[in-house]
Amino acid sequence: MHGYGSSGFWKAVGEGLYECADHVRAEAHRSITAGSQSGKNHKPSAPGQPPNNDTRTLADSGHVVQPGPTEARVVFDAPYADDLEFGTSKMAERPFLRPARDKFRPKALEVLRKRINAALRTE
Repeated sequence: MHGYGSSGFWKAVGEGLYECADHVRAEAHRSITAGSQSGKNHKPSAPGQPPNNDTRTLADSGHVVQPGPTEARVVFDAPYADDLEFGTSKMAERPFLRPARDKFRPKALEVLRKRINAALRTE
């Protein structure tokens, strides 16, 4: 079977989604670690800016999961990741994941298009 119903097509979609999610994870990691200092020289980030890395717990907790063949999610599972991303009643947000997603969004369609076209050519 060739085309959109083939297993090669859906495999390419899944691989493309994983690749896109991994780019977002990498950009979020970069935004957390860029220019930060740990230990006694650590300075907390300003509200609205990505968190400044201190212990690497947040930065190193990022990974991509694929709950299904055509799904990919970026997860930062440090205990305080959600509080930093969305803020709390006592702390303004320090988003790192949503800006990474937004930065990669224009390239995501091209990544998927290339993966799918390559799969359709090989069938």
